[in-house]
Amino acid sequence: MPALSRRHALTFVLITVLIDTIGLGIIMPVTPGLIRDLTGEGLSAAAVYGGWLAFVFAVMQFLSAPVLGNLSDRFGRRPVLLLSLAVLGVDYIIMGLAPTLAWLFVGRALAGIAGASYTPAYAYVADISPPERRAHNFGLIGAAFGGGFIIGPAIGGLLGEFGPRVPFFVAASLSLLNVIYGYFVLPESLPPDLRRRFEWKRSNPLGTLLQMRKQSTIMGLLSVLFLWELATQVFPSIWPFYTMYRFNWSVAAVGWSLAFIGAIFAISQVMTGAVVARLGERRATTLGIAFGIIGYIGYTLASQGWMMYVWLSTWLVAGFVMPAVTAILSHRVSSDAQGELQGAIACCYSLAAILGPPLMTQLFGRFSGESAPIHFPGAPFLCAMLLSVGCLLLFRRTLNNNASQLAANERQG
Repeated sequence: MPALSRRHALTFVLITVLIDTIGLGIIMPVTPGLIRDLTGEGLSAAAVYGGWLAFVFAVMQFLSAPVLGNLSDRFGRRPVLLLSLAVLGVDYIIMGLAPTLAWLFVGRALAGIAGASYTPAYAYVADISPPERRAHNFGLIGAAFGGGFIIGPAIGGLLGEFGPRVPFFVAASLSLLNVIYGYFVLPESLPPDLRRRFEWKRSNPLGTLLQMRKQSTIMGLLSVLFLWELATQVFPSIWPFYTMYRFNWSVAAVGWSLAFIGAIFAISQVMTGAVVARLGERRATTLGIAFGIIGYIGYTLASQGWMMYVWLSTWLVAGFVMPAVTAILSHRVSSDAQGELQGAIACCYSLAAILGPPLMTQLFGRFSGESAPIHFPGAPFLCAMLLSVGCLLLFRRTLNNNASQLAANERQG
């Protein structure tokens, strides 16, 4: 592929990731209001519905990601990417026009299928990137993803002042305009002679986890990532509901707070390399989990809205956890198993995204509703804190057991 075409293609993929993330972020601040309009119920009940909507989205994404990846191996990256974007645009229109709650569930299912387009997008970047530029280009995708979570909620919060449905139509317009742009600038990256037959057995999202189960240290560290990610699901699951309920925040205020979360996380990712180089991966992970635990305690006990921003600053350190643990894992597999490892990590994240929203929203609904046994709306943050404590204990135990095993092997040798 000529250099100019590669640049246009990479730009399109980056814009695609940015728009996908902006689209997700735009609708987050207004989802509580839309659910309340459709159900006529309060925030506590709306949060429970929101959790099940997130559950449907995560399940469909978990199931669809390997399917879309394999379809792109069979038919090429271009048609799968463009079709996914088109479906996502139509989905936002469906959600914006939804007359009943059931239509929101249909929309979230379609969004989960189309939102799995990150799989062929990463494959496209791998196709067009020379080996020495691959890590750099993947880093650009990560930056686009982070940028979308800064821009999207801020835009959604502002647009939400005009009504809870307006952001959905804006997100639809962005997706469909990107389809038109991609139709003219996106060449196919996978030649016909390199394509392979589609096989359902190779589209199993749990296959790599079963393979990783053979190595106890790796499974232990994957479990650490799963617990950590399950705890972090408290943010997308209940943040808008909790802050509106607890502090009477407006849609715009929720949007700005979500943008602040995205900015803190982006800064943390920039700092990670230098911190890990200075402290080492193990100490950086331990420090990050500890700060996460402190933050969750702070959210649970916060009595005024401004305190939430103070405790969000703990993510400048808590953000080290995922990249540091991923780096530890990467040292423990051979170079020809790195792709399989990344697939297993993605499965852990997806499973957490499936289980987390119902767990967190059910806790919020149970302890904030009129029939609550104890009025304690911060219960989901307390749950996240307990999960993080378990994460820290499992992390230390896994690495200590691995060190003991290595020492025993040296003595035997």
